[in-house]
Amino acid sequence: MRYPVTLIAGDGIGPEVSAVMVRVVDEVTDGRIQWRNAPAGGGAVAAGMVPLPEETLDSIRETRIAIKGPLETPIGKGWRSVNVSLRQALSLYACVRPVVSLPGDYRSKYSDIDLIVIRENTEGLYSGREHEVIDGVVEALKVVTRESSRRIMRFAFEYARNHGRKHLTIVHKASVMPLSDGLFLDCAQEIAADYPYLQVEVLPLDNLAMALVQRPQDFDMLVMGNLDGDLVSDLCAGLVGGLGMVPGANIGAGHAVFEAVHGTAPDIAGQDKANPIALILSAVLMLRHIGETGAADRLGSAVRTLLFEGKSVTRDLGGTTGTSGVGDALIEILSRSES
Repeated sequence: MRYPVTLIAGDGIGPEVSAVMVRVVDEVTDGRIQWRNAPAGGGAVAAGMVPLPEETLDSIRETRIAIKGPLETPIGKGWRSVNVSLRQALSLYACVRPVVSLPGDYRSKYSDIDLIVIRENTEGLYSGREHEVIDGVVEALKVVTRESSRRIMRFAFEYARNHGRKHLTIVHKASVMPLSDGLFLDCAQEIAADYPYLQVEVLPLDNLAMALVQRPQDFDMLVMGNLDGDLVSDLCAGLVGGLGMVPGANIGAGHAVFEAVHGTAPDIAGQDKANPIALILSAVLMLRHIGETGAADRLGSAVRTLLFEGKSVTRDLGGTTGTSGVGDALIEILSRSES
């Protein structure tokens, strides 16, 4: 069976890490993925298009699956985040960020982390509804709905059930925002009643932040709103070596977009120095999502072997291997596993 997948290579280091990801995915699937290149971000703007062209959205609507490198978002000017626009246009309401300790010596402070961050992806303060009330006063609207809160909770509880997770922590700040975060908690308790075999706790955001620094091993699955999830998922990535080691998925009822969650790193773009591991691990999630579990297991195992051996890793992981060299090493490990 062949699978059409929309590929957004990305900006900055995006094309380099995407090229390596495509090579190793083609290797592990025997070419069963049919890549459809689509523009977005700074590259699309440079070509005279809007940051998120309708043709790119149409491609994802057709293939239903996409994977993307990092995209440029100008700070305070230019265009709105393409990542946010993608999630809203395709109703990719669930952001899934697995945070797992990997083998190897790459400046990680912990070696026993295995948690999942689930983030509501379409509303909250990231709804983008802000305006200037009077000169020098800006108001931002936090939108929380029962429908979206119940939807993300149902997704999280089903994810826990299907992936062997037993303990869900619902994160909130209801003491300060009793209506919006209170609604979020009410929906969590409502959905939790359908899953009596799962352990559920609620924890204020500030308490969670302290606990993640002191004892991150205590957590199994975290569920929270949009802005909180954005911050906490990056904090959790720091527990296992940084954003270059963590995959990401944005999942909706009909479509899924997998992505590297790190930045475009324009200072090293085009120099064969970028770490492609995050996008490759995102491809592992993608392969598992489309039912290519054997290929996903082989590629995930190859990444762990690469990091355990430590001979072919990029500069940020303490090595000297280039981006393309990581791809060469992974293909060599995959060929070894076949013999």
